[in-house]
Amino acid sequence: MMPKLNAPNAVAALLCAALVLLPVYSAVTGNIFILTLFTRIVIFALAAASLNLIMGYGGMMSFGHAAYLGVGGYAVGILAAEGIGSGFIQWPVALAVSALFALVIGALSLRTRGVYFIMITLAFAQMAYYVASGLSRYGGDDGLTIYKRSDFAGLINLSDRNQFYYLCLVCLFGGLYLIWRIVNSRFGLVVQGVRSNEQRMQAIGFHANRYRLVCFVIAGTICGLAGALLANNTDFVSPAVMYWTRSGDLMVMVILGGMGSLFGPVIGAIIYLVLEELLSQFTEYSGIILGPVLLLIVLFARGGIMGLLGRMRRA
Repeated sequence: MMPKLNAPNAVAALLCAALVLLPVYSAVTGNIFILTLFTRIVIFALAAASLNLIMGYGGMMSFGHAAYLGVGGYAVGILAAEGIGSGFIQWPVALAVSALFALVIGALSLRTRGVYFIMITLAFAQMAYYVASGLSRYGGDDGLTIYKRSDFAGLINLSDRNQFYYLCLVCLFGGLYLIWRIVNSRFGLVVQGVRSNEQRMQAIGFHANRYRLVCFVIAGTICGLAGALLANNTDFVSPAVMYWTRSGDLMVMVILGGMGSLFGPVIGAIIYLVLEELLSQFTEYSGIILGPVLLLIVLFARGGIMGLLGRMRRA
């Protein structure tokens, strides 16, 4: 069935059109910076969307989700440092390592609930951070410089700003489509049912932790893809990308845009990163201004921006 035309869907459609046409605007105006900024935004929107899958739909408040950004990024960076520059090898390895890491973390973390789940995911992310800091062969605390971006046998040139932006955008739209299919599938409905009432779902025969674990691994794999994109975008990867504050940023993006909504994390990523960039031009203490602004939005826009749009439609 076709989605109904309402305020949230209209905003999502306009947003998609704007993102597709952004390189045209950049070329016409000569504003290269906006393309650079939105390339970063699109990558973090993909990471936030993956977190939304487990947090918004699955009820799993992971405070270590940024670890997969680092795992995916380091997979690309380490292979590049060892002379393996093919994206056909780097990216599948990044996805596989991210999935395996998510499987290990999920298998252990999902034995707990509530604040204990939050703390154990944070602990695993910090472990990954300190392991990366200790990799002296690959830069340690200083990070790892990637001297050549992933090579796809001439099919796409990642050094070209426009081509790389559209690749990131295709990955974002593909990730959102995958999440939409998952959420509206029988599997996704079970995951959402477990979030609402785990005991009842188990009573009717569903193994809650198995469904949660599969969902957790899928989210980690998608975030690993975002990590591979981020490493190519910055030509650099460092342990800082796995630090707990980056996981907090992803959570803010999800909550700001609207947990449990498909395009909420995309809107949240745009608002958060654009505000951060604008405020940083006026003061180095942008967090002092950004914090209260985000607090007001969370307090008075329950359900985030998408929730606010929904209430405006009903009004």
